[in-house]
Amino acid sequence: MIQYALRCDQGHDFDSWFQSASAFETLKNAGHMSCAICGSSAVEKAVMSPRVAVPAKAEKAETTAALRKPETEGEKAITALRRHVEANSDYVGTRFAEEARSMHLGETPERAIYGEANGAEARKLIEDGIPVAPLPFLPNRKAN
Repeated sequence: MIQYALRCDQGHDFDSWFQSASAFETLKNAGHMSCAICGSSAVEKAVMSPRVAVPAKAEKAETTAALRKPETEGEKAITALRRHVEANSDYVGTRFAEEARSMHLGETPERAIYGEANGAEARKLIEDGIPVAPLPFLPNRKAN
């Protein structure tokens, strides 16, 4: 796994993990990468400092201090958005494209939904005039 610092064309900085350098390039070239803050698809690697190993005791102190830092304004906004979406929408999982299309065609009653769709499904919904928007967070998944 490799972690990259990333920056979008709007100046938002964020980071993400990738299986390898070639996996990053594959995802970027396929258009499957977007800014975690604004959703822009113009994302590039940012300048990053090398990761230096530190003794376990120092690392634990750094982690504890980092956990106490207040959230940034962007993190606060994403947390508030997530709470609003989860409280006021139905999670439909991987059936998102199917549910959105069904509501658009009047086959099922309209309601607020959120879920998961791959790039091709999202593009097809947009091409068909069905309004969708990416969310800057992944849904909570219940594990066994």
